[in-house]
Amino acid sequence: MQIRKIHHVAYRCRDARETVEWYGKYLNMKFVLAIAENQVPSTREPDPYMHVFLDAGGGNILAFFELPTKPPMGFDPNTPKWTQHLALEVDSVDTLLAAKARLDADGIPVVGPTDHTLFKSIYFFDPSGHRLELAANTGTPAMLDELDRVKWEMLEEWAKTKVAPAHARWMHDGSFAR
Repeated sequence: MQIRKIHHVAYRCRDARETVEWYGKYLNMKFVLAIAENQVPSTREPDPYMHVFLDAGGGNILAFFELPTKPPMGFDPNTPKWTQHLALEVDSVDTLLAAKARLDADGIPVVGPTDHTLFKSIYFFDPSGHRLELAANTGTPAMLDELDRVKWEMLEEWAKTKVAPAHARWMHDGSFAR
C-alpha cells in the first residue's frame, strides 16, 4: 500500500464559527464543508458535533471539531507548547512578512521570523490555542542533498546517544559551502 496524500487533518476547536472566520481572515483559507451530527458515525456514541473543513491549498484540508458537550479542551502538560504545531508553507518570505504584519496589527503575538537555513518561519497561536507556523523555503538543492545524505547516520547516532548529532551543524553555524 502507498498513501496517496493526507485526506485531512482534524483538531478540536472551541468555536467552529470563530475558527472558520479566523482562518479565513489570517490564512486566507476557504470554508469548504460543514458536517454536523448528533451521533458519532464511527462509534455510534451520542455526541453532537460540528465538523468544519478548510482549504489549506494544494489539495490539503484542515478540519476542526467543535464538541459542545465535552469539558474544555486541554493540551498535554508533559509536552512543550513549541513542539506540537501545524506548519503551513507560503510562497515567499515577502508573503511570510505580510502575514506577520497582519497578525501583529491585530495584536496576535508572533515569534519570528526565525531563520532555519532551509526556510524562514513565524509562529503564533489560533483562537483555540493551536500553535501554527508559516514557513517560506530558502534552502538550496545542495543543502537538501546534504541533509538527505546524512539523515540515516544522524538517526542512528541519535538512537544511541540522545545527543544532537553534528552532521548538519552547518544549518546553525553558517558553515555550509554553497
